[in-house]
Amino acid sequence: MVVGALCCITATAVLLLTNRNGNLNPVESFILRLRLSTAQDALNRPAGSDPTAICFPINVGDTASSIAVRLQQLGAITDADLFTAYLRYWGLDSKLQVATYSIRKTLTIPELSQVITNPNGSLVTLRVIEGWRIEQIAEAIDALPELTFRGSDFLALVGAGAAQGSLVQQFVAQNGIPAGRSLEGFLYPATYTIPVCETAPEVVSRFLNAFDANVSNQLRSDIAARNLTMYQVVTMASIIEREAVVDDERPTIASVYWNRYMNSISATPNTAIPTTLDADPTIQYALGNTRTAGNWWPSITQADYRGVQSPYNTYLNRGLPPGPIANPRAASIEAAAYPAQTGYIYFRASCAGDGRHQFATTFEEQVANGCS
Repeated sequence: MVVGALCCITATAVLLLTNRNGNLNPVESFILRLRLSTAQDALNRPAGSDPTAICFPINVGDTASSIAVRLQQLGAITDADLFTAYLRYWGLDSKLQVATYSIRKTLTIPELSQVITNPNGSLVTLRVIEGWRIEQIAEAIDALPELTFRGSDFLALVGAGAAQGSLVQQFVAQNGIPAGRSLEGFLYPATYTIPVCETAPEVVSRFLNAFDANVSNQLRSDIAARNLTMYQVVTMASIIEREAVVDDERPTIASVYWNRYMNSISATPNTAIPTTLDADPTIQYALGNTRTAGNWWPSITQADYRGVQSPYNTYLNRGLPPGPIANPRAASIEAAAYPAQTGYIYFRASCAGDGRHQFATTFEEQVANGCS
């Protein structure tokens, strides 16, 4: 019977005969080899057909046997002893690492054993681009089906009235975010490597911690010394982020908007220059996704400058918009906190098409900088 079992084997069983755990003694190796070679159907048959991801933790002190029992209780495998034998034969029982793994009932025993011995296999990369708004981050989350939460879950945590949980409440208070506002502007743009089983609140915490890590205490002190709040500076930084293409222009663009801002809040504004911020990205923010689904930064028309009735329309309303319009990087936050000292009131895209801008102190200079 043994001979018959060993001569009628699949390709997988052939590997079992030639590749094993080198730490096994010959007797144990033979017993395990025999056990596995006669259980090919069970090894390669998934426990179920439900593809739903299951978050499975391996904790300190867990053994191959205890892990196998839990997997069987979850319905991820049907035979804990067979699973333990497979891990032992291949030496995978010594490669089990503490982590949370994303498993499915549709995995075979060989596939499942590879998953729970490779923590990196349960990680995904989430890239948040500078200048994105929160809805775009939600779309990036939805583009990662491995995650256990959806973009709508994320938006529920960071949208209007977002101060939920002690960490977020502390962050909101520390950064002067007005009651009822979203966390727009404070979800730091970066490339994040996250476990697929991480929860939406944990991912939000990652973003907020990254913001704190990129905003120094000195920067906070200097902002306060200017009688500004972090919320005001991040709001301005979000506009700079949407306008700037070339890094070295950020402080100069900041100077233009702060010059306009100071004029807009003056008791006796100089009406010969703009008394509003006149920032195109704020109109785009107001129009986002209203003209074409999925287009969060639509092109604007001449009629939009006066026609878009929104508190975010900085052509109609003085001062800063109600809050940030995007999530800026550190360079834009620093530019908003430390603007160049200029008399510039105007700027426009360079005619060279290189992403740079031309700046002007008068409207006549602005016109002269136009492309012929």
